[in-house]
Amino acid sequence: MPLLLLHLLLHFFTYYSLCFSSPLPKTLILPLKTQTLPHGSIPKPSNKLSFHHNVTLTISLTVGSPPQNVTMVLDTGSELSWLHCKKTPTLTNVFNPLASKSYIPVSCSTPTCRTRTRDLSIPVSCDPKKLCHAILSYADASSLEGNLASDTFQLGSSGQPGTVFGCMDSGFSSNSEEDAKTTGLMGMNRGSLSFVTQMGFPRFSYCISGRDSSGVLLFGDANFAWLGPLNYTPLVQMSTPLPYFDRVAYTVQLDGIRVAGKVLPLPKSVFVPDHTGAGQTMVDSGTQFTFLLGPVYTALKNEFVLQTKPVLKLLDDPNFVFQGAMDLCFLVPVNRPGLPVLPAVTMMFKGAEMSVTGERLLYRVPGMVRGNNQVYCFTFGNSDLLGVEAFVIGHYHQQNVWMEFDLMKSRMGVAEVRCDLASQRLGLGT
Repeated sequence: MPLLLLHLLLHFFTYYSLCFSSPLPKTLILPLKTQTLPHGSIPKPSNKLSFHHNVTLTISLTVGSPPQNVTMVLDTGSELSWLHCKKTPTLTNVFNPLASKSYIPVSCSTPTCRTRTRDLSIPVSCDPKKLCHAILSYADASSLEGNLASDTFQLGSSGQPGTVFGCMDSGFSSNSEEDAKTTGLMGMNRGSLSFVTQMGFPRFSYCISGRDSSGVLLFGDANFAWLGPLNYTPLVQMSTPLPYFDRVAYTVQLDGIRVAGKVLPLPKSVFVPDHTGAGQTMVDSGTQFTFLLGPVYTALKNEFVLQTKPVLKLLDDPNFVFQGAMDLCFLVPVNRPGLPVLPAVTMMFKGAEMSVTGERLLYRVPGMVRGNNQVYCFTFGNSDLLGVEAFVIGHYHQQNVWMEFDLMKSRMGVAEVRCDLASQRLGLGT
């Protein structure tokens, strides 16, 4: 199940190489920018912040004929793309299907409804008008429902007709303020209805900078001399349906975790999915932080506390849990110029590693001050507290890493790179 937590903002300014049309361009490059909601829009209770999402990760494009401007959350943890199609007092940024000549609802009898929806977590149904009805739910308690449809999704001056998406007309959001800023969500996982699958690109990449909020999203091959070789780890394939295993997620095999030079003394079996499928490791652009299952999280938490005891003061408040799953927090003096030197946390995979260093290890809780101290929380959380039966690697820990998702060869490639410089080299600098 995808998590909608803190998200990035992707604005479509231009495109590189050929337009998005048939035949498909070999490479399509979009600039990436981040945007955080104002601190005043985030709840500030005294002890516990509820699990919610308060930043959007979106790409701006047009849909329909004549084209309507939409802004969609980009989420590698979701399959079905969807748009809000009904205005409400708090929701005005919507797609109007009645105004589009190319809008076609999907009927129940079509193969799209009967077979291509098989990987959705909630089975589709048939509404009274014999249209394909979908219900989507997310780990932050948001839910949506509406009908499947197809229309032209346009990037630049050319578009992709017949793109299937959900036209949603009802639902519940855990953060209506964020939803008001976006029109919908763009699913980017490996499912047959995901946007990248429908586009037909064999691979895509992104690179997120934590320095100046710049970055890049690239569809197609990343053949650049300045981008050195990527280290690849295979995507885990599961042919048998299991209740807790998302077969169309970008799942990799986490083999272990290292804090500075010390590997956590855990058996490999704690990282392997069990007979129900619980325990897979998903790479999700729709989640900000990284979440680990209980035993692994506890071991990492204890080792990080041990190694940082000389330089960090623990927040001694057992009732405070940031975002419902992050219970390791520290007090940092307001007048301190920066964070102390911290031990790197490295996630180890077959053939590749991802290291989290420096400021990416801690996140300042917006608007929270205890005495003369700001509160910073460890950016690894406990999946068990969220009720999520998986390891999830969020985009905060993907900053300054070139992330390639190779659907053709079923693998994920990573390479450390300055993403702000990568954007400049591609002509997308701020």
